[in-house]
Amino acid sequence: QVDLVESGGGSVQAGGSLRLSCSASGLPHSKIAMAWFRQAPGQERKGVAAFERDGRITYAESVKGRFTISRDNAKNTLYLQMNSLKPEDTATYYCAAASDYVLNGFDSFLSVPFAAVDAWGQGTLVTVSS
Repeated sequence: QVDLVESGGGSVQAGGSLRLSCSASGLPHSKIAMAWFRQAPGQERKGVAAFERDGRITYAESVKGRFTISRDNAKNTLYLQMNSLKPEDTATYYCAAASDYVLNGFDSFLSVPFAAVDAWGQGTLVTVSS
């Protein structure tokens, strides 16, 4: 059973920074991708940044140049460094993992409909004030 636990959310003023962490356990040995998604109030959950199963890193256009995804394999931890935060970045951020059967047919984990993803963390809230 995959267990993903996020931390690091909080409130920050526009222009500030936050770093989110996702501690993972129970990940399968098959090739997997890991990603950060976010969901703003009243909106659907969307992909933000991903480590793809082939090693690529992908970002949503809205966060390119501001957010950086990284990971520490020894600690089984995924990170999201968020700089130059904007009020529109306000959302609950979720860590997600997907194996081949979820990713097949998609070029990027960020393109997979959130309903098809079966491994989620509980989410951490990020609030950016203007």
